[in-house]
Amino acid sequence: MTTSPSYAEVLRVPLRWWAVATMFHASALLAFLVAGLGVWAYVLGGSMLAFNVGVFLSYGGAIVEVRQGVLYAGRAHIPLSLLADPQALDGDEVRLALGVDADARAYLVVRPYIRRGVIVRVDDPADPTPYWLVSSRHPRTLAAALAAGTAGTTGAVVSGPGDRGD
Repeated sequence: MTTSPSYAEVLRVPLRWWAVATMFHASALLAFLVAGLGVWAYVLGGSMLAFNVGVFLSYGGAIVEVRQGVLYAGRAHIPLSLLADPQALDGDEVRLALGVDADARAYLVVRPYIRRGVIVRVDDPADPTPYWLVSSRHPRTLAAALAAGTAGTTGAVVSGPGDRGD
């Protein structure tokens, strides 16, 4: 029997990226056709489009999930029992955490099109990773799910601005 996750989110690429890519591919196809490439214009245009779709689906397919006492973020996972002090961050706080306050040993699942996120400290002496920083469109909800799972070890959730969508 599988239990449902207490939090789940897919960090999909925003619609505006798809719109810009569509305009680019239409322009490229037109340029290839004007250049007189004939059938090759469609082959090149289709190949570029397929590559672009693959990149967007792969990059935008990162999953953030809290399920059965484990945080899954991207390709990694960690038991909630090894985490402490989840904090929801707004855009400025995420920028600082990725910039001047960054630690090169941290585990990051961040997307530039999602300005908010959650930082959670790793409380495992055997793990050199000091914290995980994870992008989220709903950082307060994710931080609350992490806090609920780590309640026996840490405590309260410190959160930033509301959970409005990007």
